[in-house]
Amino acid sequence: MGRTPAETAATYLRHLADREWAEARALCTADATVWHSDGTGDSGIDENIAGMQAQIGSIASMEYEIGRQLGRRTGTADELLQQHVVHVVTADGGRFDVNAAVYFGFEDGLIARIEEYATAVPVPPG
Repeated sequence: MGRTPAETAATYLRHLADREWAEARALCTADATVWHSDGTGDSGIDENIAGMQAQIGSIASMEYEIGRQLGRRTGTADELLQQHVVHVVTADGGRFDVNAAVYFGFEDGLIARIEEYATAVPVPPG
């Protein structure tokens, strides 16, 4: 039996946190797209993962804390709305949290669409 959409999304995020790019990519359709609330518009999943790879050198660690997940089936596709916080520690010891609401659209059990509404918030020292 395959994974549920919630399990697939959580596994995808775990692979990103662990820098397992190929494993994360394998959970997505060939033409998966990603949209971020930063105004850059849509990108392909390969471009999105490559962008993360390019920036990861300044990141010491990332941990995804999943809060709420709401899922539904529409016709033959699954959808998942997830609230999570990414706890980030930078290589120079800085800390910030990324508060995100993320939509995942699925086709045949794979992630076909990601829409991420996110805000980064510095974590005060202490």
